[in-house]
Amino acid sequence: MSNLRPTLVLDVVGLTPDLLRFAPRISAVAKDGFCVPLRPSIPAVTCTAQSSMVTGLPPSGHGVVGNGWWDRERGEVAFWKQANGLVRGEKVWDALRRIDPAATTANLFWWYAMYGTHDVSVTPRPAYPADGRKIPDCWAHPADLRDRLQSELGAFPLFTFWGPKAGISSTKWIAEAAKRVLAWHRPTLHLVYLPHLDYPLQKVGPTHPSIAAEVAAVDAIAGDLIDAHRAEGYGVIVLSEYGIVETSDAVFPNRALRSAGLCTFRNDATGELLDHGASAAFAVPDHQIAHVHCRDAASHAAAKEVLASLDGVARVLDGTERAEFGLDHERAGDLVLFSARDRWFAHDWWTDAARAPDYQRTVDIHRKPGYDPRELFFDPHLPLVGLRAAAKLALRKLGFRALLNVIPLDTSLVRGSHGLPPARPGEGPVFISDDARVPFDVADQVRVKDHLVRRIAGPR
Repeated sequence: MSNLRPTLVLDVVGLTPDLLRFAPRISAVAKDGFCVPLRPSIPAVTCTAQSSMVTGLPPSGHGVVGNGWWDRERGEVAFWKQANGLVRGEKVWDALRRIDPAATTANLFWWYAMYGTHDVSVTPRPAYPADGRKIPDCWAHPADLRDRLQSELGAFPLFTFWGPKAGISSTKWIAEAAKRVLAWHRPTLHLVYLPHLDYPLQKVGPTHPSIAAEVAAVDAIAGDLIDAHRAEGYGVIVLSEYGIVETSDAVFPNRALRSAGLCTFRNDATGELLDHGASAAFAVPDHQIAHVHCRDAASHAAAKEVLASLDGVARVLDGTERAEFGLDHERAGDLVLFSARDRWFAHDWWTDAARAPDYQRTVDIHRKPGYDPRELFFDPHLPLVGLRAAAKLALRKLGFRALLNVIPLDTSLVRGSHGLPPARPGEGPVFISDDARVPFDVADQVRVKDHLVRRIAGPR
């Protein structure tokens, strides 16, 4: 008979010790357990954090140096890829199965959910018909799980998962899907991702008066999901990936490299494009971290000199200095930039807004060569922007091509970001367990895998 202890691991994005006072049901998980600040991997961003937690490795081991990176072989910047094979190292579900073949894992919306060795997975995956539309959908394994979930819950609400209409609906859908996966599959390890806090914290910042209500809304959804699992005999862990800090505006490393003559550009029908592969140096920004790739020693030295003096750059990691943060990996930049605490890095290279590529004013997470939080906003300078977006969506549904160019270029709209080591524990991620019998001696994201194995399968 298996001695495995089934466990829900709930990833509440953006939750910090400072915000727990607004989350009584989540806080109550620690009543018979503990609550500790969690040291994040750097960069403190979704894909890196989750990869560290499921592999027990730093970025230098699992290779996920950000939410995206410069792919040298393909000659392109690729963000938000989903194949689990991109994450190197043994995963927690493989470690559990090695100890006890009866162990099963379900992954609901933790990233890199596609084509992994877990038993059940669900992840956002829109459909792209040949006429140019983007239709909300999801991908699941087993394949019929997608049909079962969407027949009961409706199509996954993709446009509330990201974009100007991002909100609580996608978090509710994921939680309801998790309840059904619990009933239908009863996984030993149930990984569930609740994204909602990411949106308001980036839009208005963590100290805005509205944040208390936003945390309370997530707490209610999380509390119901926790209760559903406890009713089935599950233990509970709640954790987060990073904390979000107040920001005032962006830093533009590619514009600085352009002024120094290190970036190469080309023009086509879509606007002015940064030609990464032809450039002597370029930056791949990702929240408060940017990876800078250099062609040779001369461009390396020139880029470092330019960027070290750029306003808003707090630190430039060079060569072996990257190892301090586990970023000495082939996918990482030759230089790694840290922003000032109240700034974030934008990928913008154009100096004339009229020459910005057409996709820049749209929600296009795969084409933009960097993370762009402006996609959470409608452009406030466009008259009747909401009606404009609705009209264009209606045209798309009728089969017409219509550019949804409703996203602003103004970086000052963004009031929160993340990626840096926290200045103090209260503003970083958190780890909450309902079981004090399995202590967390070193509360670090790279130790989460080991903790889960010990908790679920017992000490080995």
